[in-house]
Amino acid sequence: MLGAITGDIVGSIYEFDNIKNKDFEFFDRECFFTDDTVMSVAVGEALLDMRPTDKEDEIEAKLVTSMKKWGREYPYAGYGGSFCSWLRSDNTSPYNSYGNGSAMRVASAGWLYEDMFTTRYMARLTSEVTHNHIEGIKGAEATAAAIFLARNGASKQEIREYIEKEFSYNLNFTCDEIRPTYYFNETCMDTVPQAIVAFLDGESFEDVIRTGVSIGGDTDTLCAIAGSIAEAYYGIPEDIGNTAKSFLTVDLLEIVEKFYKAIAKKETCI
Repeated sequence: MLGAITGDIVGSIYEFDNIKNKDFEFFDRECFFTDDTVMSVAVGEALLDMRPTDKEDEIEAKLVTSMKKWGREYPYAGYGGSFCSWLRSDNTSPYNSYGNGSAMRVASAGWLYEDMFTTRYMARLTSEVTHNHIEGIKGAEATAAAIFLARNGASKQEIREYIEKEFSYNLNFTCDEIRPTYYFNETCMDTVPQAIVAFLDGESFEDVIRTGVSIGGDTDTLCAIAGSIAEAYYGIPEDIGNTAKSFLTVDLLEIVEKFYKAIAKKETCI
């Protein structure tokens, strides 16, 4: 989760002011967390509160409750128009979105489960409560699957091959090749593959985030997705993690810390 949050914070100031290079102050004093962080926390909290006996409709109800709670707590975090309308209304039905919001908030699903089937199933549910378009679901599942593979020791080539085979994403390009022409896009189809390639091209956690910023586009979300996978593959340097946490409010940080305690407990029990 902190990988996504870090990517969101670092990319926040470049979303509408793309810089197209990797030479920038990593945590600029103007950086801030956005809806990517708020919804990552919301989904994480909901998944942590799940019980083994919960049925699909109960899981989805908890996701909706958590997302609306946190979204209303931080109403000006930069949500997309359709999501903002859903957030403010009493409506709990999905609205067939294929926006990249489903992928930027899914990180916790990549960490909490011990098999790929459950990981993808839970990722699908986190998407379907709003983004029930096939492309929205695919973006969430692909991101969670990449995180699952990375945290379980898969190589970058194995991750690439799995994502290409299972989700039919074309990953046959480099960030250097697309940087000159890549533009702002909020769809899963034109954000998730680019974020995954930023991870594949990067040489460290920090370099993945810098690479994501450098290609431009919807940088906070693209870097949240890339950062969530990079965390699972590289880990997060302590200084970077601590600095990212310093941008968070007390209530957001509380859920982040709760999430990592739950992960540590799971690893101890294995």
